Amino acid sequence: MSENKFYKILRPILWVITIALAAIVIWRAFTPRQPKVDVNSIDSDWSKLMLVLESVDKNYVDEIDHKKVIEDIIPNVMKELDPHSVYLPPEELKEAEESLSGGFEGIGIQFNVPNDTVVVNSVITGGPSERAGLRVGDRVIKVDDRNIAGVKMEQDTMISLMRGPKGTKVVISVLRYGSDELIPFTITRDKIPVHSVDVAYMINDTTGYIKLSKFARTTYAEFVQACDKLKDSGMKRLVFDLRDNTGGYLDQAMMLANEFMEAGEMIVYMQGKARPRTDLRADGRGRNKDLPIAVLINSTSASASEIFAGAVQDNDRGTIYGVRSFGKGLVQEPVYFSDGSGIRLTVARYYTPSGRCIQKPYSEDYEMEIYERYASGEMFSADSIKLDELEKFKTVGGRTVYGGGGIVPDVFVPVDTIAVTDFYVDCNRKGLQIKYANEVLDGHAGQISACRTMESFDKFIDGMDLERGFLQFAAKNESVPKEGEWETSKEYMLMQIKALIARYTPMGDNAFYPIYHQTDNLILTAVKNEAHD
Repeated sequence: MSENKFYKILRPILWVITIALAAIVIWRAFTPRQPKVDVNSIDSDWSKLMLVLESVDKNYVDEIDHKKVIEDIIPNVMKELDPHSVYLPPEELKEAEESLSGGFEGIGIQFNVPNDTVVVNSVITGGPSERAGLRVGDRVIKVDDRNIAGVKMEQDTMISLMRGPKGTKVVISVLRYGSDELIPFTITRDKIPVHSVDVAYMINDTTGYIKLSKFARTTYAEFVQACDKLKDSGMKRLVFDLRDNTGGYLDQAMMLANEFMEAGEMIVYMQGKARPRTDLRADGRGRNKDLPIAVLINSTSASASEIFAGAVQDNDRGTIYGVRSFGKGLVQEPVYFSDGSGIRLTVARYYTPSGRCIQKPYSEDYEMEIYERYASGEMFSADSIKLDELEKFKTVGGRTVYGGGGIVPDVFVPVDTIAVTDFYVDCNRKGLQIKYANEVLDGHAGQISACRTMESFDKFIDGMDLERGFLQFAAKNESVPKEGEWETSKEYMLMQIKALIARYTPMGDNAFYPIYHQTDNLILTAVKNEAHD
């Protein structure tokens, strides 16, 4: 190749390199040098995060949506702490507060949604819906001008349409048995009380039963009122059901435990890095210190439920029945922000009187740990519970109890799966028990609404062939039991259907639970054992 030809090829390349070098020189000349920040010299480890945010804010190529960035960052920061320290945006915080404050603003009904249509199964006494004329069994078709039936609407959306500020109005249009036309009701929303005592009734002549769903602001007052009524009815011992109770306010758990403890007995103590140990003890003024108590727990009994159960167990005050509780023993302190949001920050741990830490270990599969209990057999056999021999503690009376997370019951009662067949699972998946109960309501609304006592309801049910009716209904919905399946599931499923129908009577949950509990193995075990003590 000749020298001239070589330079002709090289010249464009050299030109590009020259332009690039010139651009670098010009950029350096007009861009101020940014000194490196020595993060080790920063007073606080958090300052590095602040420097990053400040740098992004000043120098990023586009405008920053500060609110979105913050809303994305905070949950991830909280996630790095522990499973229960959380950030709650305004709407979530409002819902969380309402669930424990003892009330919310709305129309005052409870409902289920079989066949994609809202069916009212309870109208809160004295609430706005009752005052307007809504009844159990009404099917809600429209809220204002919006159709909510048969459109596969999410239940959360339905609830948000019906709820609203006190004093505002909403038109609820329903279909009622005996009428082919929509009936509109103009309802003025009001404050709706949320009760934490689901039901209180006498199981037999001497044993009372109270089911508590949460530890809310009104829990102690509700419990005392329910307990007094049961004692007036002859209660000599109490079965206290804390299954599926995920906790709530510490002061309510304290006051409830105080009802059963002698003066000076420890209920719980708390301790954290920035929180010195605080012992909480009974004052001896409780009115049920001599009342025998059996406490029912399961794998979703948590926090305040575990505080109560741990105090009863460690003071040898009563007997704990069921399976190991969840294992949430962290003290959350609320921090509120001016935009309506807030955080729940863990500041300490709860310890039972014997010194057991209630909190179970953090793990990568923390949320799935409950399912591992099923897989390991813990829910079905006491021998499968993994007890840490290094976590042994003694009760006041010298009994051995175990720490390591959750409350291990005194009397293990396995999860009852005897009635669970493929037919039962298929019916549950399709919601056939609820749907059949609604079909019975459609055909017998007048008779059901006239049942104001258990005797009258039993007489009504005895006049029906519930078994044949349900099996025919299930077959129409392509659910047919294989050989032996119906015999296995029959008692439980018929009792479930009977209870669901009873809920539509004026007695509501006061009829539902006593019927439904007739096949509850945990309650039956506790009642039998306590009667022999």
